[in-house]
Amino acid sequence: MSSYAARRTALRQKLQAANLDALLVTNLLNVRYLTGFTGSNGAVLIGAQGEDLFCTDGRYLTQSAKQVPDLQRLIDRPCDLALAKKAKGRLGFESHHVTVDGLEHLTKAADRAELTRAGGLVEALRLVKDEVEIEALRMACAAADRALAALIGHGGLRPGRTEREVARELESRMLDHGAEGPSFSSIVAFGANSAVPHHSPTDATLHTGDFVKLDFGALVDGYHSDMTRTLVLGKPADWQRDLYDLVARSQAAGRAALAPGTKTGRVDLASREVIEKAGHGNEFLHGLGHGVGLEIHEAPALSKAGDGTLSAGMAVTVEPGVYLSGRGGVRIEDTLVVRESGPELLTLTTKELVVV
Repeated sequence: MSSYAARRTALRQKLQAANLDALLVTNLLNVRYLTGFTGSNGAVLIGAQGEDLFCTDGRYLTQSAKQVPDLQRLIDRPCDLALAKKAKGRLGFESHHVTVDGLEHLTKAADRAELTRAGGLVEALRLVKDEVEIEALRMACAAADRALAALIGHGGLRPGRTEREVARELESRMLDHGAEGPSFSSIVAFGANSAVPHHSPTDATLHTGDFVKLDFGALVDGYHSDMTRTLVLGKPADWQRDLYDLVARSQAAGRAALAPGTKTGRVDLASREVIEKAGHGNEFLHGLGHGVGLEIHEAPALSKAGDGTLSAGMAVTVEPGVYLSGRGGVRIEDTLVVRESGPELLTLTTKELVVV
């Protein structure tokens, strides 16, 4: 059984538990997760008893035959309405994805079915990654690791370079090392800009003594990596070493707390307590981390308000930061997989303070 077939089988169990006869999946990431289809227009009707039907339009006739060889295909447009017309009984739909106007059209098309809200069913499956997904994440993390090593090794961090120049080179090097593209717009922040958690690269130039904060990731087979490293150009000042060591201890505490059965809020607390005890709680401005997979930000959320529970196979980031406005900030972030034997680290670049 392919991984896609196994996922559809797992979804069927959820449909049966919810007393649904079928689920109309229209979110393209969920369609990809269940079928392998990567085109821009597609939907799939998953039957509770195993009668599935995939739909796309004529542009993807050849592509869908290759990517979705194990499902019956319908070539039509719009796909959601074409599939809704085929449905009978209690038909679940992705209510978190369908618009108000879209629901009106679906209701008219599904004249032999009873539409029922069923948002989040596929996302609940996506919380726990299978080994095929984890390997894609591992490859994405490796591409980012190698790109950073190449950037540093070829002198990419030197006085006078701009944040934009470094961001462009870093993203280019990820492509050189097997990425389909960046996971998101890279964050490159020099000096005082490193105190802005989600700083967008500018023409600010790099100077000796600056913190260099790099938050970036690679996309491989649709899966995203996410990593942040903070470096120093030239000899670091004592305050920079102290701040870095604090965040490193916080990050280690967060990683150590990743275990099946642990509440997500407890993981955040384990990391946050280290920073709060050092008197910098007000400078830790965001949650500890998030799930990562087909989306760069997905469940579960590791935050103070998080009430979920970790399970083996979840892929998450751990990324504490302390940001001293007008001076500089440090964030250290890894992508990891929750395992019974302890978290598996996917981003392997050193977390020692790198002095360039």
